[in-house]
Amino acid sequence: MAEEGSCGATKAAPTAAEVQLQRRRQELEYLKKNAARIRSRNLLTGLGIGAFVVGIFSYTILSVKQERIVEELDEEARIHIIRGPRTGANS
Repeated sequence: MAEEGSCGATKAAPTAAEVQLQRRRQELEYLKKNAARIRSRNLLTGLGIGAFVVGIFSYTILSVKQERIVEELDEEARIHIIRGPRTGANS
């Protein structure tokens, strides 16, 4: 009985370094097999994020320009209100 248990014990559990090395090898194999697919996904993700950022930036710039235009129109309206209506009698 003791001999049967000792036969199974001859195969030692892998060390932490061996496990880490094996996982790294598996990861590299996966990357080699799927590199083109991963690259295309990364490209699409990058383009999507870039388009979103450009859209937000453009919207912000457009909003600021519109605010300036509205402020100019408000200023013109204030001037016309202060001057009063223009009629033939007071122009």
